[in-house]
Amino acid sequence: MNFRQHFCYTFFSCFLTGCLGVHSQQNPRPLPQDPLVQVYFNHTESSQYQDLQQQQRNGDDLEQKIIAAISASKSSVDVAVQELRLPKIAHALVERQKAGVKVRVILENTYNYSLEAAKAGKTARETAKYNELRKLSDRNQDGQLSAEEIQQGDAVLILSNAQVPVIDDTADGSKGSDLMHHKFIIVDDRTVIVTSANFTSSDIHGDITNPQSTGNANNLVQIDSPKLAAIFTQEFNLMWNSDRAFGVKKPYRLPQQVQVGNTTIDVQFSPTSPTSHWSQSTNGLIAKTLSKSSQSVDLALFVFSDQNIANTLEQQSIHNVQIRAVIEPDFIYRSYSEALDMMGVSLSNKCKVEANNHPWSSPITTVGVPQLFKGDLLHHKFAVIDKNMVITGSHNWSEAANTSNDETLLVIHSPTVAAHYQQEFERLYANAQLGVPERLQQKIQKAQKQCVKG
Repeated sequence: MNFRQHFCYTFFSCFLTGCLGVHSQQNPRPLPQDPLVQVYFNHTESSQYQDLQQQQRNGDDLEQKIIAAISASKSSVDVAVQELRLPKIAHALVERQKAGVKVRVILENTYNYSLEAAKAGKTARETAKYNELRKLSDRNQDGQLSAEEIQQGDAVLILSNAQVPVIDDTADGSKGSDLMHHKFIIVDDRTVIVTSANFTSSDIHGDITNPQSTGNANNLVQIDSPKLAAIFTQEFNLMWNSDRAFGVKKPYRLPQQVQVGNTTIDVQFSPTSPTSHWSQSTNGLIAKTLSKSSQSVDLALFVFSDQNIANTLEQQSIHNVQIRAVIEPDFIYRSYSEALDMMGVSLSNKCKVEANNHPWSSPITTVGVPQLFKGDLLHHKFAVIDKNMVITGSHNWSEAANTSNDETLLVIHSPTVAAHYQQEFERLYANAQLGVPERLQQKIQKAQKQCVKG
Protein backbone atom coordinates (compact mmCIF):
# COMPACT_ATOMS: atom_id res chain seq x y z
CA MET A 1 0.00 0.00 0.00
CA ASN A 2 1.58 3.31 -1.05
CA PHE A 3 1.33 6.55 0.94
CA ARG A 4 -1.65 7.99 -0.87
CA GLN A 5 -3.55 4.69 -0.61
CA HIS A 6 -2.69 4.52 3.09
CA PHE A 7 -3.91 8.10 3.58
CA CYS A 8 -7.21 7.38 1.82
CA TYR A 9 -7.68 4.20 3.84
CA THR A 10 -6.96 6.02 7.09
CA PHE A 11 -9.26 8.87 6.18
CA PHE A 12 -12.12 6.49 5.27
CA SER A 13 -11.65 4.52 8.47
CA CYS A 14 -11.73 7.70 10.50
CA PHE A 15 -14.83 8.83 8.63
CA LEU A 16 -16.64 5.66 9.69
CA THR A 17 -15.47 5.74 13.30
CA GLY A 18 -15.72 9.49 13.84
CA CYS A 19 -12.04 9.87 14.77
CA LEU A 20 -11.81 13.01 12.66
CA GLY A 21 -14.19 14.87 14.96
CA VAL A 22 -15.20 18.05 13.18
CA HIS A 23 -13.87 16.53 9.95
CA SER A 24 -16.72 14.10 9.48
CA GLN A 25 -17.47 15.82 6.18
CA GLN A 26 -14.71 14.92 3.74
CA ASN A 27 -15.09 17.96 1.52
CA PRO A 28 -16.73 20.84 3.40
CA ARG A 29 -18.11 23.62 1.25
CA PRO A 30 -15.85 26.63 0.73
CA LEU A 31 -16.68 29.46 3.11
CA PRO A 32 -17.82 32.84 1.75
CA GLN A 33 -14.93 35.21 1.02
CA ASP A 34 -14.78 38.91 1.70
CA PRO A 35 -14.40 40.32 -1.84
CA LEU A 36 -11.59 42.65 -0.70
CA VAL A 37 -9.85 40.41 1.86
CA GLN A 38 -9.51 36.85 0.60
CA VAL A 39 -7.88 34.04 2.58
CA TYR A 40 -6.34 30.75 1.43
CA PHE A 41 -4.76 27.71 3.10
CA ASN A 42 -2.56 25.10 1.46
CA HIS A 43 -4.14 22.29 3.54
CA THR A 44 -7.79 23.29 3.46
CA GLU A 45 -10.22 20.43 2.89
CA SER A 46 -12.73 22.59 1.00
CA SER A 47 -10.75 22.75 -2.28
CA GLN A 48 -8.29 20.71 -4.33
CA TYR A 49 -5.51 21.24 -6.85
CA GLN A 50 -2.75 19.33 -8.64
CA ASP A 51 0.60 19.45 -6.86
CA LEU A 52 4.09 19.49 -8.41
CA GLN A 53 3.84 15.73 -9.02
CA GLN A 54 0.52 16.29 -10.82
CA GLN A 55 -1.33 14.49 -8.02
CA GLN A 56 -4.75 15.70 -6.89
CA ARG A 57 -4.65 16.86 -3.27
CA ASN A 58 -6.59 18.90 -0.74
CA GLY A 59 -5.64 22.54 -0.42
CA ASP A 60 -5.55 25.94 -2.07
CA ASP A 61 -2.70 26.34 -4.56
CA LEU A 62 -0.87 29.22 -2.89
CA GLU A 63 1.74 29.31 -5.64
CA GLN A 64 -0.94 29.86 -8.27
CA LYS A 65 -2.52 32.64 -6.20
CA ILE A 66 0.85 34.40 -6.16
CA ILE A 67 1.44 33.87 -9.88
CA ALA A 68 -2.06 35.09 -10.76
CA ALA A 69 -1.53 38.33 -8.83
CA ILE A 70 1.86 38.91 -10.47
CA SER A 71 0.52 38.09 -13.94
CA ALA A 72 -2.31 40.61 -13.53
CA SER A 73 0.11 43.47 -12.83
CA LYS A 74 0.09 46.48 -15.14
CA SER A 75 2.64 48.85 -13.62
CA SER A 76 4.60 47.44 -10.66
CA VAL A 77 5.38 44.36 -8.59
CA ASP A 78 7.39 44.52 -5.35
CA VAL A 79 8.33 41.24 -3.65
CA ALA A 80 9.90 40.93 -0.20
CA VAL A 81 10.32 37.29 0.79
CA GLN A 82 12.85 35.35 2.80
CA GLU A 83 13.24 32.62 0.19
CA LEU A 84 12.17 32.29 -3.44
CA ARG A 85 12.79 28.86 -5.01
CA LEU A 86 9.72 28.19 -7.17
CA PRO A 87 10.73 28.73 -10.82
CA LYS A 88 7.18 29.45 -12.03
CA ILE A 89 7.05 32.52 -9.77
CA ALA A 90 10.43 33.68 -11.10
CA HIS A 91 9.26 33.18 -14.70
CA ALA A 92 6.08 35.18 -13.95
CA LEU A 93 8.17 38.08 -12.64
CA VAL A 94 10.43 37.98 -15.70
CA GLU A 95 7.44 37.94 -18.05
CA ARG A 96 5.96 41.03 -16.41
CA GLN A 97 9.27 42.89 -16.53
CA LYS A 98 9.49 42.12 -20.27
CA ALA A 99 5.99 43.59 -20.58
CA GLY A 100 7.21 46.88 -19.09
CA VAL A 101 6.14 46.31 -15.48
CA LYS A 102 8.56 47.62 -12.83
CA VAL A 103 9.70 44.60 -10.81
CA ARG A 104 11.76 44.72 -7.60
CA VAL A 105 12.70 41.79 -5.36
CA ILE A 106 14.18 41.66 -1.85
CA LEU A 107 15.45 38.35 -0.42
CA GLU A 108 17.11 37.17 2.78
CA ASN A 109 20.85 37.04 2.12
CA THR A 110 21.29 33.43 3.21
CA TYR A 111 18.92 32.37 0.40
CA ASN A 112 20.07 34.76 -2.31
CA TYR A 113 22.12 32.29 -4.29
CA SER A 114 21.72 30.23 -7.43
CA LEU A 115 22.23 26.49 -7.78
CA GLU A 116 25.50 27.11 -9.61
CA ALA A 117 26.85 28.87 -6.53
CA ALA A 118 25.32 26.48 -4.01
CA LYS A 119 26.91 23.53 -2.33
CA ALA A 120 25.48 20.86 -0.10
CA GLY A 121 25.68 22.42 3.34
CA LYS A 122 27.26 21.20 6.52
CA THR A 123 23.93 20.81 8.29
CA ALA A 124 21.09 18.45 7.41
CA ARG A 125 18.83 21.45 6.76
CA GLU A 126 21.31 23.03 4.34
CA THR A 127 21.78 19.75 2.52
CA ALA A 128 18.01 19.26 2.27
CA LYS A 129 17.61 22.76 0.80
CA TYR A 130 20.32 22.07 -1.75
CA ASN A 131 18.78 18.73 -2.73
CA GLU A 132 15.36 20.35 -3.09
CA LEU A 133 16.83 23.01 -5.37
CA ARG A 134 18.42 20.34 -7.55
CA LYS A 135 15.21 18.32 -7.68
CA LEU A 136 13.15 21.37 -8.70
CA SER A 137 15.55 22.00 -11.59
CA ASP A 138 15.74 18.36 -12.71
CA ARG A 139 12.77 18.47 -15.09
CA ASN A 140 13.15 14.98 -16.57
CA GLN A 141 14.03 13.52 -13.15
CA ASP A 142 17.05 11.63 -14.44
CA GLY A 143 19.26 12.72 -11.57
CA GLN A 144 21.42 14.85 -13.87
CA LEU A 145 21.15 18.59 -14.45
CA SER A 146 21.64 19.97 -17.93
CA ALA A 147 22.50 23.61 -18.51
CA GLU A 148 18.98 24.14 -19.88
CA GLU A 149 17.36 22.60 -16.82
CA ILE A 150 19.35 24.90 -14.54
CA GLN A 151 18.47 27.94 -16.65
CA GLN A 152 14.76 27.11 -16.48
CA GLY A 153 14.50 25.68 -12.97
CA ASP A 154 16.74 27.81 -10.75
CA ALA A 155 14.54 30.70 -9.58
CA VAL A 156 17.34 33.03 -8.42
CA LEU A 157 19.31 32.40 -11.62
CA ILE A 158 16.18 33.04 -13.72
CA LEU A 159 15.83 36.48 -12.12
CA SER A 160 19.53 37.21 -12.50
CA ASN A 161 19.69 36.22 -16.17
CA ALA A 162 16.71 38.47 -16.93
CA GLN A 163 18.32 41.31 -14.97
CA VAL A 164 15.39 41.60 -12.61
CA PRO A 165 16.58 43.94 -9.82
CA VAL A 166 17.23 41.85 -6.68
CA ILE A 167 18.83 42.90 -3.40
CA ASP A 168 19.13 41.30 0.01
CA ASP A 169 19.80 42.47 3.54
CA THR A 170 23.54 42.82 2.88
CA ALA A 171 22.75 45.72 0.53
CA ASP A 172 23.45 48.16 3.39
CA GLY A 173 27.08 47.01 3.47
CA SER A 174 26.60 44.80 6.51
CA LYS A 175 26.75 41.02 6.83
CA GLY A 176 22.97 41.04 6.87
CA SER A 177 20.25 41.70 9.43
CA ASP A 178 19.19 38.98 11.85
CA LEU A 179 16.53 37.80 9.39
CA MET A 180 14.73 39.45 6.48
CA HIS A 181 11.63 37.40 7.24
CA HIS A 182 8.97 39.36 5.33
CA LYS A 183 6.69 37.45 2.97
CA PHE A 184 4.67 40.05 1.07
CA ILE A 185 3.94 41.25 -2.45
CA ILE A 186 2.57 44.61 -3.63
CA VAL A 187 0.98 44.77 -7.09
CA ASP A 188 0.10 48.01 -8.93
CA ASP A 189 0.04 50.02 -5.69
CA ARG A 190 -3.25 48.32 -4.85
CA THR A 191 -3.10 44.57 -4.20
CA VAL A 192 -1.21 43.25 -1.17
CA ILE A 193 -0.43 39.60 -0.53
CA VAL A 194 0.79 38.62 2.95
CA THR A 195 1.60 35.02 3.72
CA SER A 196 3.27 32.83 6.32
CA ALA A 197 4.83 30.79 3.49
CA ASN A 198 8.17 31.19 1.81
CA PHE A 199 8.03 30.73 -1.94
CA THR A 200 9.37 27.18 -1.79
CA SER A 201 8.08 23.72 -2.53
CA SER A 202 8.34 22.63 1.11
CA ASP A 203 6.36 25.62 2.38
CA ILE A 204 3.58 25.37 -0.21
CA HIS A 205 3.32 21.95 -1.90
CA GLY A 206 5.55 19.58 0.06
CA ASP A 207 9.17 18.50 0.19
CA ILE A 208 9.87 17.49 -3.38
CA THR A 209 12.38 14.90 -2.16
CA ASN A 210 9.87 13.38 0.29
CA PRO A 211 6.74 11.78 -1.24
CA GLN A 212 5.04 11.67 2.19
CA SER A 213 5.17 15.45 2.58
CA THR A 214 2.19 17.65 1.72
CA GLY A 215 3.86 20.92 2.68
CA ASN A 216 4.20 23.00 5.80
CA ALA A 217 0.82 24.30 6.97
CA ASN A 218 0.59 27.91 5.76
CA ASN A 219 -1.91 30.65 4.96
CA LEU A 220 -2.12 33.53 2.51
CA VAL A 221 -4.29 36.64 2.57
CA GLN A 222 -4.83 38.86 -0.50
CA ILE A 223 -6.10 42.39 0.16
CA ASP A 224 -7.38 44.95 -2.32
CA SER A 225 -6.56 48.33 -0.77
CA PRO A 226 -4.51 51.24 -2.19
CA LYS A 227 -4.13 52.64 1.35
CA LEU A 228 -2.71 49.40 2.70
CA ALA A 229 -0.51 49.03 -0.38
CA ALA A 230 0.94 52.50 0.30
CA ILE A 231 1.89 51.44 3.84
CA PHE A 232 3.61 48.30 2.55
CA THR A 233 5.39 50.31 -0.15
CA GLN A 234 6.84 52.57 2.54
CA GLU A 235 8.21 49.50 4.32
CA PHE A 236 9.60 48.11 1.07
CA ASN A 237 11.25 51.42 0.16
CA LEU A 238 13.00 51.64 3.53
CA MET A 239 14.88 48.51 2.48
CA TRP A 240 15.19 49.35 -1.22
CA ASN A 241 16.01 53.04 -1.47
CA SER A 242 19.30 54.77 -0.71
CA ASP A 243 19.10 54.19 3.05
CA ARG A 244 18.89 50.40 2.52
CA ALA A 245 17.61 50.03 6.09
CA PHE A 246 17.10 46.53 7.43
CA GLY A 247 16.43 45.24 10.93
CA VAL A 248 16.98 47.68 13.78
CA LYS A 249 18.41 50.26 11.37
CA LYS A 250 14.85 51.14 10.43
CA PRO A 251 13.03 53.92 12.28
CA TYR A 252 10.22 52.98 14.63
CA ARG A 253 6.97 52.43 12.76
CA LEU A 254 3.71 52.93 14.64
CA PRO A 255 0.81 50.54 14.08
CA GLN A 256 -1.42 51.89 11.33
CA GLN A 257 -5.07 51.18 10.69
CA VAL A 258 -6.93 51.12 7.39
CA GLN A 259 -10.52 50.46 6.45
CA VAL A 260 -10.96 47.96 3.61
CA GLY A 261 -14.65 47.85 2.78
CA ASN A 262 -16.34 46.58 5.93
CA THR A 263 -13.06 45.25 7.35
CA THR A 264 -10.65 47.11 9.63
CA ILE A 265 -7.00 46.08 9.37
CA ASP A 266 -4.16 47.03 11.71
CA VAL A 267 -0.63 46.64 10.38
CA GLN A 268 2.75 47.00 12.07
CA PHE A 269 6.24 46.02 11.00
CA SER A 270 9.08 44.84 13.18
CA PRO A 271 11.67 45.08 14.50
CA THR A 272 11.21 47.48 17.39
CA SER A 273 14.36 48.52 19.20
CA PRO A 274 14.80 46.77 22.56
CA THR A 275 15.23 50.24 24.07
CA SER A 276 11.63 51.12 23.17
CA HIS A 277 8.79 50.22 25.48
CA TRP A 278 7.56 46.66 24.86
CA SER A 279 3.95 47.82 24.57
CA GLN A 280 4.90 49.78 21.43
CA SER A 281 6.31 46.72 19.70
CA THR A 282 4.66 44.20 17.42
CA ASN A 283 4.50 41.71 20.29
CA GLY A 284 2.87 44.48 22.28
CA LEU A 285 0.22 44.80 19.58
CA ILE A 286 -0.36 41.04 19.75
CA ALA A 287 -0.87 41.24 23.52
CA LYS A 288 -3.13 44.28 23.21
CA THR A 289 -5.31 42.44 20.69
CA LEU A 290 -5.46 39.29 22.83
CA SER A 291 -6.46 41.36 25.86
CA LYS A 292 -9.66 42.35 24.01
CA SER A 293 -10.90 38.75 23.98
CA SER A 294 -14.03 37.99 25.96
CA GLN A 295 -14.89 34.43 24.91
CA SER A 296 -12.17 32.54 23.06
CA VAL A 297 -8.60 32.61 21.73
CA ASP A 298 -7.39 29.89 19.36
CA LEU A 299 -3.70 29.79 18.44
CA ALA A 300 -1.85 28.03 15.62
CA LEU A 301 1.81 28.95 16.02
CA PHE A 302 5.21 27.89 14.74
CA VAL A 303 7.04 29.36 17.74
CA PHE A 304 5.67 30.83 20.97
CA SER A 305 8.38 32.16 23.27
CA ASP A 306 7.32 35.64 24.41
CA GLN A 307 6.70 35.69 28.16
CA ASN A 308 4.65 38.90 28.20
CA ILE A 309 2.20 37.51 25.65
CA ALA A 310 1.86 34.36 27.72
CA ASN A 311 1.16 36.45 30.81
CA THR A 312 -1.56 38.33 28.90
CA LEU A 313 -3.16 35.05 27.87
CA GLU A 314 -3.09 33.84 31.48
CA GLN A 315 -5.05 36.89 32.58
CA GLN A 316 -7.63 36.23 29.87
CA SER A 317 -7.86 32.59 30.97
CA ILE A 318 -8.46 33.70 34.57
CA HIS A 319 -11.37 35.77 33.25
CA ASN A 320 -12.93 32.67 31.67
CA VAL A 321 -11.72 33.14 28.12
CA GLN A 322 -11.36 29.69 26.55
CA ILE A 323 -7.84 29.29 25.19
CA ARG A 324 -6.74 26.53 22.84
CA ALA A 325 -3.44 26.15 21.03
CA VAL A 326 -1.64 23.95 18.53
CA ILE A 327 2.07 24.57 18.24
CA GLU A 328 4.77 23.16 15.97
CA PRO A 329 6.11 19.91 17.53
CA ASP A 330 9.76 20.94 16.97
CA PHE A 331 9.35 23.91 19.33
CA ILE A 332 6.50 23.29 21.75
CA TYR A 333 8.50 21.33 24.34
CA ARG A 334 11.67 23.40 24.38
CA SER A 335 12.65 25.17 27.60
CA TYR A 336 11.76 28.61 26.23
CA SER A 337 8.31 27.59 24.95
CA GLU A 338 5.42 29.44 26.53
CA ALA A 339 3.25 26.39 25.86
CA LEU A 340 4.94 24.90 28.93
CA ASP A 341 3.74 27.86 31.00
CA MET A 342 0.21 27.34 29.71
CA MET A 343 0.38 23.68 30.78
CA GLY A 344 1.75 24.63 34.22
CA VAL A 345 5.21 23.09 33.86
CA SER A 346 8.75 24.35 33.36
CA LEU A 347 11.86 22.81 31.87
CA SER A 348 15.31 24.06 32.73
CA ASN A 349 18.14 24.41 30.25
CA LYS A 350 21.38 23.26 31.88
CA CYS A 351 19.69 23.80 35.25
CA LYS A 352 18.76 27.37 34.38
CA VAL A 353 15.15 28.46 33.99
CA GLU A 354 14.55 31.40 31.67
CA ALA A 355 14.24 34.79 33.35
CA ASN A 356 10.72 35.71 34.46
CA ASN A 357 9.45 32.23 33.64
CA HIS A 358 5.90 31.88 34.94
CA PRO A 359 4.01 28.56 34.69
CA TRP A 360 0.28 29.20 35.00
CA SER A 361 -1.20 28.68 38.45
CA SER A 362 -4.33 27.32 36.76
CA PRO A 363 -2.94 25.30 33.85
CA ILE A 364 -5.04 24.43 30.82
CA THR A 365 -5.25 21.09 29.03
CA THR A 366 -6.17 22.49 25.62
CA VAL A 367 -2.61 22.95 24.35
CA GLY A 368 -0.86 20.44 22.13
CA VAL A 369 0.67 19.41 18.84
CA PRO A 370 -1.12 18.76 15.54
CA GLN A 371 -0.80 15.51 13.62
CA LEU A 372 1.26 16.25 10.52
CA PHE A 373 2.68 14.13 7.75
CA LYS A 374 6.36 13.24 8.07
CA GLY A 375 8.58 16.16 7.12
CA ASP A 376 5.85 18.80 7.39
CA LEU A 377 5.74 21.67 9.89
CA LEU A 378 3.02 23.82 11.37
CA HIS A 379 4.28 27.11 9.95
CA HIS A 380 1.25 29.30 10.75
CA LYS A 381 1.54 32.36 12.97
CA PHE A 382 -2.12 33.10 13.62
CA ALA A 383 -4.67 33.58 16.35
CA VAL A 384 -8.46 33.82 16.18
CA ILE A 385 -10.06 36.00 18.86
CA ASP A 386 -13.77 35.66 19.68
CA LYS A 387 -14.30 34.32 16.13
CA ASN A 388 -14.22 37.88 14.77
CA MET A 389 -10.57 38.99 14.84
CA VAL A 390 -7.43 37.42 13.39
CA ILE A 391 -3.75 38.01 14.08
CA THR A 392 -1.59 36.79 11.18
CA GLY A 393 1.45 37.54 9.01
CA SER A 394 5.08 36.43 8.87
CA HIS A 395 5.62 37.29 12.54
CA ASN A 396 6.46 34.47 14.95
CA TRP A 397 5.59 35.13 18.59
CA SER A 398 9.21 35.46 19.69
CA GLU A 399 11.70 38.05 20.88
CA ALA A 400 13.73 37.71 17.67
CA ALA A 401 10.69 38.52 15.52
CA ASN A 402 9.93 41.46 17.80
CA THR A 403 13.34 43.10 18.15
CA SER A 404 15.60 41.78 15.36
CA ASN A 405 13.82 40.53 12.24
CA ASP A 406 12.04 42.31 9.40
CA GLU A 407 8.45 41.07 9.89
CA THR A 408 4.83 41.79 8.98
CA LEU A 409 2.00 41.69 11.52
CA LEU A 410 -1.67 42.07 10.58
CA VAL A 411 -4.73 42.26 12.80
CA ILE A 412 -7.87 41.73 10.72
CA HIS A 413 -11.24 42.65 12.26
CA SER A 414 -13.73 40.57 10.30
CA PRO A 415 -15.97 37.62 11.24
CA THR A 416 -15.94 36.57 7.56
CA VAL A 417 -12.14 36.36 7.49
CA ALA A 418 -12.02 34.89 11.00
CA ALA A 419 -14.28 32.03 9.92
CA HIS A 420 -11.63 30.82 7.47
CA TYR A 421 -8.90 30.84 10.10
CA GLN A 422 -11.26 29.20 12.59
CA GLN A 423 -11.92 26.38 10.13
CA GLU A 424 -8.17 25.85 9.68
CA PHE A 425 -7.66 25.83 13.45
CA GLU A 426 -10.41 23.25 13.96
CA ARG A 427 -8.84 21.07 11.26
CA LEU A 428 -5.52 21.11 13.11
CA TYR A 429 -7.04 20.80 16.59
CA ALA A 430 -9.36 17.88 15.80
CA ASN A 431 -6.60 15.27 16.03
CA ALA A 432 -4.08 17.17 18.13
CA GLN A 433 -2.27 15.46 21.00
CA LEU A 434 -3.12 17.63 23.99
CA GLY A 435 -1.56 18.11 27.40
CA VAL A 436 1.81 17.19 28.86
CA PRO A 437 3.03 14.01 27.17
CA GLU A 438 4.73 11.33 29.23
CA ARG A 439 8.06 11.83 27.50
CA LEU A 440 8.04 15.51 28.52
CA GLN A 441 7.18 14.60 32.11
CA GLN A 442 10.13 12.20 32.12
CA LYS A 443 12.40 14.86 30.66
CA ILE A 444 11.36 17.35 33.35
CA GLN A 445 11.89 14.80 36.12
CA LYS A 446 15.30 13.86 34.73
CA ALA A 447 16.36 17.50 34.54
CA GLN A 448 15.19 18.10 38.11
CA LYS A 449 17.22 15.15 39.42
CA GLN A 450 20.32 16.23 37.55
CA CYS A 451 20.05 19.78 38.84
CA VAL A 452 19.62 18.59 42.45
CA LYS A 453 22.75 16.44 42.11
CA GLY A 454 24.63 19.33 40.55
